[in-house]
Amino acid sequence: MDFKIAAHTDAGIRKRINQDSVLVKVAGTDRGGVCLASICDGMGGLERGELASATAVRQISDWFEHEFPDLLYRGLSMEILAERWTDMICSINRRISTYGHMAHMDLGTTMVILLLVDRTYYIVSVGDSRVYLLRDDLKQLTKDQTFIQREIDEGRMTREEARRDPRRNVLLQCVGASDEIVPDFSSGIIVPGSMFLVCSDGFRHAVSKKEIYAYLCPRHLSQEKMMQEGIEKLTELNKYRRESDNISSVLIRCD
Repeated sequence: MDFKIAAHTDAGIRKRINQDSVLVKVAGTDRGGVCLASICDGMGGLERGELASATAVRQISDWFEHEFPDLLYRGLSMEILAERWTDMICSINRRISTYGHMAHMDLGTTMVILLLVDRTYYIVSVGDSRVYLLRDDLKQLTKDQTFIQREIDEGRMTREEARRDPRRNVLLQCVGASDEIVPDFSSGIIVPGSMFLVCSDGFRHAVSKKEIYAYLCPRHLSQEKMMQEGIEKLTELNKYRRESDNISSVLIRCD
C-alpha cells in the first residue's frame, strides 16, 4: 500500500499545555508498506497528563520498531495482535501507575492505535479517542469507553440527551489510572482510496459528522497538502466554536 499522511495537534484556546501525544510510523517491508498511527490524550482533569500520553506513545513506538517486525514475518492476525497489544497496554498501565504512586500524583491517558498492513486495518482503543473510516460516508470504527456511551447502550439515555449531558468526558477506564484495563479491538479490509481519521475527543466535540466528511471527503483530497489543509481547517473550526480541549488528528489515505 501507498500512504498519504497528514497530522496536526493544537493546545486549543484554553489549556496552557497540550496533553495530547501523536505518533505516526511508516515502514517498508517485503510485504509492502505498513503504517501505525496513535493518539494518546492525557487526562485533562488529572495532573501531568502530558507525561502519561508521552510515556504511552514512546512505548508504542518501541513496540513497532522492535516487536512488530518479528510478529509480521511470523504471521499476523487479530488474535495475535490482541494478545501482544494487551500485554503492551498493561505494561504501560503499570509503568504510569507506579510513577504516579511514587510521585504522589494522579495521571492517565486514553489510547488508540491504528495499524495498516496487507490491505487490513487493526485497531485497539482504551478511552474515547477515536478512529473513523472515510469512504462513501463517515463511519466510526471505535466505541467510546465512557459513562455516556454505557448509558446509551443500556437504554437509559438517548443520543440527544447525551450531547447535552455534562458527564460526556467521564471515562470508564484509562491507561495509568485504572487497576485493570480491558481494551477494545477491531479489524477489517482496506478498500483502495479509503481514508482513516485518528483523533482525540477535542477534534470532534464541536463539529458534526457531516462537517467532518465535508472537509475530509476522500474524493476531494488526493494530495497530502489538501489533507493537511482539511484537518487544520477543522481544528480552527473547533476553536472558533470554543472547544476547550486539546485538538489532535491524523489523516491517512490508502492507495
